[in-house]
Amino acid sequence: MHHLVTIFGTRPEAVKLCPLCLLLKESSTLRNTVLLSGQHTALTDRVLESFSLTPDYRLPPPSLRAPLAKRTAALFSSIAEVLSTLRPSGVIVHGDTATAYAAATASFLHRIPVFHVEAGLRSKSLAAPFPEEYNRRAISLVSTLDFAPTDAARENLLREGKPDDRIFVTGNTVVDALRYTVTERFDRPILRFTEGRRIVLFTVHRRENGGEPMRRIFSAVKRLAQINPDLAIICPVHHSPPVRQIVQEMFSGSGREILFTEPLDVVTFHNLLARSSLVLTDSGGLQEEAPTLGVPVVLLRETTERPEGIAEGLVRMVGSDEEAIISAATAALAEDKARGGHRTPRSLYGDGYASRRICDEMEKFFKENGGAEKETC
Repeated sequence: MHHLVTIFGTRPEAVKLCPLCLLLKESSTLRNTVLLSGQHTALTDRVLESFSLTPDYRLPPPSLRAPLAKRTAALFSSIAEVLSTLRPSGVIVHGDTATAYAAATASFLHRIPVFHVEAGLRSKSLAAPFPEEYNRRAISLVSTLDFAPTDAARENLLREGKPDDRIFVTGNTVVDALRYTVTERFDRPILRFTEGRRIVLFTVHRRENGGEPMRRIFSAVKRLAQINPDLAIICPVHHSPPVRQIVQEMFSGSGREILFTEPLDVVTFHNLLARSSLVLTDSGGLQEEAPTLGVPVVLLRETTERPEGIAEGLVRMVGSDEEAIISAATAALAEDKARGGHRTPRSLYGDGYASRRICDEMEKFFKENGGAEKETC
């Protein structure tokens, strides 16, 4: 049996890798160890609980207030130490986080095959999102198998010289996760805030939106709430200290216009999303989750590595301009009202069986290679 280690540390990674970890538990040829990097400990724990998964290893969390380089170095050092002990047959990483970058680099230096889930996304700007665009390009340099969520992601990898026989279009595992979490019967206390009103989910956390851009975004959302009293705007506040500071500065004593919450558990978040009329976000994953559920998105970014939603008219990219945000949100809400709140799910990012395809390809890889690594770069 071939030993894999799946390494993640953030909430989005956990959401997208839990369905894969559940399937790996059923494999007769692959044994999986779950390693938490500690990047976002409390948030990943809540996701794991929702999927009834228990991690095998926990690493000490790096300081959120430490410089990015120091945090990444700490992640690399702690992950490398565990890998030197476990010596697995392969390491699974996801996407573009500091955890994924550190784990892929440590694996490469230990000559361990790297299996990259959600490979091939590109914004074509190293500055946005920062440092995620660099991270995912760097991971692709050392990955053994690339699991691209879409044909466009596959084309990006081919243009960069990745061998065609190591790229597999699987769909995105976030669609698999939605199959686990979204239910017709959903009841939480938070729904009392939304009763009789249309739900708008609002999230913001990107480094490139820090400072004045984020203030403009919050100002736009505050105005949107004042203009549209029929909206129930819910903002789960990111743990990032700069984000929390701006919320405190701009909304201290006036929190009635928008409901600010701690980050929501994945079941609550996904079910609120499924019932939303609009999403305002600079998130990557929400650009996939919302269209999958038929919910329009106003994207608070200047670039995106997920062009599929924009091409289909499901995502409006407006950046941090206050007037542009209000205009795009108003238009999307008017369209929602004209549809009577009806949502049409779209399968831009797969059919919910990405994890199965990934498992199959890894099993095939070890069967054909006997666990031996070939040239990866």
